[in-house]
Amino acid sequence: MPFAYPHTGLVTVLSLLVYFWMALNVGRARTKHGVPAPAMNGPEELMRYIRVHENTMEGLILFLPVLWLFALTTHDLWAAAIGIFYPVGRILYARGYYNAAEKRGLGFTIGILATTILLVGSLITLLMAAFSAHA
Repeated sequence: MPFAYPHTGLVTVLSLLVYFWMALNVGRARTKHGVPAPAMNGPEELMRYIRVHENTMEGLILFLPVLWLFALTTHDLWAAAIGIFYPVGRILYARGYYNAAEKRGLGFTIGILATTILLVGSLITLLMAAFSAHA
């Protein structure tokens, strides 16, 4: 039986792989700076790595449900075409933030824009379906 949402599934896996990459980077930064877990403070460079990882986790909590709601209510390919910008944006965000906090803006904007489009698109589609069910 073919999977009904392969493109959305691939964007989900890619997003989780990006998050995993960020977790590995936190571990590497901890080792480099000699800051063992569970400490959550240290040199500024380590704090940037931790913040990238935490902020991405916060973003995934919103992104993944709206990605799948959009796929279920609209179309798999459209969800993936919009959703792919989230992991790309998070990579740009991380690479910028790792260098300096003020360099994170473009990546953050790309990711939040993709999430917002998926959220608004899902809401509109669900409202249309709800209203048509009672018409």
